[in-house]
Order: sequence, then structure tokens, then C-alpha cells
Amino acid sequence: MSANQEKVVVVGAGLMGTGIAHAFASSGFSTLLVDTNSAALAQARASIEKIFTDGVRLGKVSEEKAHQSLANLLTCGDLSEAAIGANVLVETVSEQLAVKKAVIGQAAPLLADDAIIATNTSALSVTEIAASVDCADRVVGMHFFNPVHKMKLVELVRGLATSDEVVARTRTLCEQIGKTSIVVNESPGLTTSRMSALLGNEAMWMLQEGTATAEDIDTALRLGFNHPMGPLELGDLTGWDTRLSVLRYLHQTLGEKFRPCPLIIKMVAAGRLGRKSGHGVYRYEEGKQVPGSGLKASAL
Repeated sequence: MSANQEKVVVVGAGLMGTGIAHAFASSGFSTLLVDTNSAALAQARASIEKIFTDGVRLGKVSEEKAHQSLANLLTCGDLSEAAIGANVLVETVSEQLAVKKAVIGQAAPLLADDAIIATNTSALSVTEIAASVDCADRVVGMHFFNPVHKMKLVELVRGLATSDEVVARTRTLCEQIGKTSIVVNESPGLTTSRMSALLGNEAMWMLQEGTATAEDIDTALRLGFNHPMGPLELGDLTGWDTRLSVLRYLHQTLGEKFRPCPLIIKMVAAGRLGRKSGHGVYRYEEGKQVPGSGLKASAL
């Protein structure tokens, strides 16, 4: 089946869902972005339109391609309606096992008989999520990276029951949307989330202890290890609430080295979640980091 004949449903209109919907729509797939929050859907569509507008302005995409890609994208507030006959489901709701299981359990009976059922979890068990449906062999982890339209990697996670055929089909799907995939046997934190969580947590411990300022910790990783952004900047981008959920899960499953830094817990309790709240380790105005706004140990 060619891309423009396939129907893809993306559940969750947050940062990741927005990026994933853009990836499929821009690659010729009929794409439905689903969320019960109408404001989130409107914001997601506006964000996708901006990606295309910027692409046209920079000469990276033609006006015709941008127009056609936007025509491929629809939004919907009802999963039961959107899932009917879909060939691919990608859920990217909050990093809570019960929520993910509920979404997949609701959608699975309505999808096409051979539909790929993908979860964008960064740390939770694909096997456990798949246990919520009778077709566990068709459930696979499909972990995208933020911002999706710039990041090429997708981690494909094989659960206990995931079939070889579904892994192969999902790898082909990644190629169709211009992504490079790696295959990971299920393990808490996969590869990237496990390493990133450990790095971000350690950076917060250093900040809490006064080892260095936020700016200097991030500069060390950017210039010393050639990372595109520092671990504290990345935490602000990902959201410290999401980071805390992942760390708590890894702490529970892998032990003490993943115990969340108290500073992360304090920041989340204070609503300082990062870019999405306008304030995390750094402050943000109109989505841009305010220079010199990094949290210092003396302020703790």
C-alpha cells in the first residue's frame, strides 16, 4: 500500500504528537491528529503550518508541497471515530502506563486488521502496554525525538510479543517518512532515554551542589563533547515533568543510580517545567531562551 493510501492516526497533540503528525503528513500519508483538547489541536495545526511556512521561506520546501502536506492533515477530538480502519496508530500521550494502555485498548478493535500499533514511549514497557490488547504481536515501540522535523532517529522497540513482520514493516514506515531506525530489545529506558536521563540527572546534581552554573554545565557538553545542546537545555525542551516521570520509572526498575535529583522534584512542584511553561532551568520569552537566566546554586 502506498503512502497516500494509508491512514495514520496520531494520538496526542503535544510537542511530540505535533511533530509526528507533521512527519507523516509531509510524507504523503493521510494523517489524523487526535486530542480531546481542542485548543491543543488548534495549537498543533498552527505549529505545523509554521514549520511549512518557514520551510517555504527558506527554500526547503515548495509552496505546492507545503499546501498538499497540509491538505493531508486533519484533526479530530474523538479517537473512536478517528481510529476506524486506520493502518497505523501512533500514540504519544502522557508517559503514564495506564493512559497509554487505555488509548491502545480503545483504538485497537477499530483499526485495520493488520494495522501497526505504535507507542512513542521513551521508557515504559512495550510488552506491558501491548498486554492491553489481543493483538500484542502488532504492538511496537516507535520512539521519536524532539523536534521531530529535525531529528532523524527513531528507536523501534521490540516487545516480548512483537512480530518480526511488524518490526520490518515499521522500519519501512520510518524510511518512508525520512527517518533512520534502530531496533532495541525492550529494556527500561531503551538506549537513548536511559543515557539521556542519567546525563540530565547528573547535570542537575552538579547544579544543585554548585559545581558550576547552568550555562557552564551546558557549554561543557556542547563544546567539550560536541552535543547540539546541553543537558539542562535539553531538559527544558523535553519538560522536567516528563524527565521526572522517566527517572522515577528507571529508579524503580534499574536502581539507585537513577534516583531523581531533589532539584528536579522541586522545580516540577513549582511548575517550572521548561519551555512549555516559560520557565525551567532557564527563562523563556516568546519561546526563546533569555540570556543569563540560568538557575544558580546560590538561588536554591
